[in-house]
Amino acid sequence: MLKFATQPDIDVQVLEETEVDSELNRELVVFNDEVNTFDHVIDALVQVCEHTTHQAEQCTWIIHYNGKCAVKNGTFDELAPMRNSMSDRGISSEIL
Repeated sequence: MLKFATQPDIDVQVLEETEVDSELNRELVVFNDEVNTFDHVIDALVQVCEHTTHQAEQCTWIIHYNGKCAVKNGTFDELAPMRNSMSDRGISSEIL
């Protein structure tokens, strides 16, 4: 006859699923165009989105090669003034 060892009590924790608030997960996306120069877009990203020069340069290259880049994350209310400022500078952007 086989004898089975008893299992020690195991403490199991159950994680609850939480709904992610999509309002917090918006992106400001800047699109490529044939009008604006690299320097103009870099300056706008530094001034409007508070990027470092290095961040702005990297985003600008991504915009150039991929056609678009998510340059900032936040709520719609945080991103709307940035989108408006980019538009005022002639730079195409959307909040997605």
